[in-house]
Amino acid sequence: MTIIILLCFLFLIIYVLLLLYYRQAWKNIPQPLTGAGTILPDVNALPNHPLSNSPLSINQFSTKISVIIPARNEAGNLYNLLTSLTHQIYPSSLFEVIVVDDYSTDDTAAIIKNFPVPNIHLLSLKEQLGDEKINSYKKKAIEAGIAASKGELIVTTDADCFMGENWLQTIEGFYEKFQPQLIVMPVAIDCGNSPIEIFQALDFMSLQGITGAAVYKKVHSMCNGANLAYSRKAFEKVNGFEGIDAIASGDDMLLMHKIALQYPDGIAFLKSKDVIVHTEPMHTVAAFLNQRIRWASKANKYDDKRISAVLLVVYLLNLLLLVIPLLCISINEFSIFNYQLSIINCWFFLIAIKTIVELYFLFPVAGFFNKRNLLWHFPLAQPFHILYTVLAGFLGMFGSYRWKGRKVK
Repeated sequence: MTIIILLCFLFLIIYVLLLLYYRQAWKNIPQPLTGAGTILPDVNALPNHPLSNSPLSINQFSTKISVIIPARNEAGNLYNLLTSLTHQIYPSSLFEVIVVDDYSTDDTAAIIKNFPVPNIHLLSLKEQLGDEKINSYKKKAIEAGIAASKGELIVTTDADCFMGENWLQTIEGFYEKFQPQLIVMPVAIDCGNSPIEIFQALDFMSLQGITGAAVYKKVHSMCNGANLAYSRKAFEKVNGFEGIDAIASGDDMLLMHKIALQYPDGIAFLKSKDVIVHTEPMHTVAAFLNQRIRWASKANKYDDKRISAVLLVVYLLNLLLLVIPLLCISINEFSIFNYQLSIINCWFFLIAIKTIVELYFLFPVAGFFNKRNLLWHFPLAQPFHILYTVLAGFLGMFGSYRWKGRKVK
C-alpha cells in the first residue's frame, strides 16, 4: 500500500508540474488583433519566422481556400454550418466548400444539393468506393474532398459545427503572414444545463488549453480536425493519409505528426476568438464514453512518443486514484517513516491538490472561451473524470466502439 501511495504522489507531482507549464505556455501564446480593418499576428506565433510585425490588411486577400467537410447522416446539423460559411467575410471567389457525403441514409445529400450557394459542392463517397469496405471512411472522405478541391490552403471542420464570420479571413491573414504548413485552432463545446454536457465542455476546454500550449512550445503534437488548416503542399509532401489510412480515427493528430516530421518549424497555433469553432456535446453518457473511447483508440499509434509519455502519466495517476479508495475496504492505514497515516485522508488530499491545480490551469483558458462560469461545476466533476479516464483509456486500447453507426476497432 505504501508503494501505491508514493507512486500516486510521484505521478501527481509530475502532473502538477505539467499543468503549471501548460498554463504559463497558454498565457504566453500571442493573440492576433482582429477586426474590420487589420489583423496583427505576433511573430512569436511561429517562432523564428523572418516576417516583421507590420499590419496585414484583410482587404488584400490572395489565398484560395478549400473547406473540406466529411458528413454522414448530418441532416440535422448541416444548415447551421452551411449558413455560417455563407456569412464569411471572405470573397466567395476565393473559397470553396466541399461536403463529402459518407454513405448517408438521411437527407444530407439533398440539403447540400439544394443549398442556394454556388461555391458549396457535394461529393459522394459512395460513388467513388461503391461497396468497398474500409476501416477509415472519414479519412477517405477528406482525401476525396482534397483531390477534388483547388485551394492552396485546406481547412477542415465537422458537419455538426459552426463558426463566426471572421473565421476564414483570420486564418488567411495568419497563413499569409507566417506561411505555416499546418495551423491548429481552438474548438469549443457549447453545452446546456445537463451535467454530462457541462462535464464535456469542461473536459474539452482543458484539452484545448493543453493543445494550444503544447503546439506553441513544440513539446508534443495535438490538434482537432473540427478546426484545422494545412497547405496542399504539406498534405501532398507526406502523401496524405498513406500509412495511417487503416486506422479508423486520427485524421487530425496522426496527419499532424506526419507533417511535423517534414516541417518541424511549420506548425502553429492560432489563438484567436475569431477562429473558434463551436460544436455540440454528446447528449448521453453512453455517447460521450463511446466518443472518448474512439479518441483513446489511436493513442498507441502516435509517432510522437512525447505525447504518449504524457498520456501514460495521466492514465496511471487516475488509475491509482481509482484504486486507492477500493483498497480502503480491507486496509485503513499505511506506514511511512514510522508514521501511521489514514489512506482515505491521503486520498482526499491527493484529490484536492489535483482539483486545485486543474482549476488554476483552467482559469485563463476558460477566460479565453468565455466559460469561467462553468468552473463552479469542476470539483463535482472530478470523480467522474477519474473514472472515465481509466475506462475510456482501457477500452480504447482493448475494446471496440461504434462510430456513425459502424462498429470499429
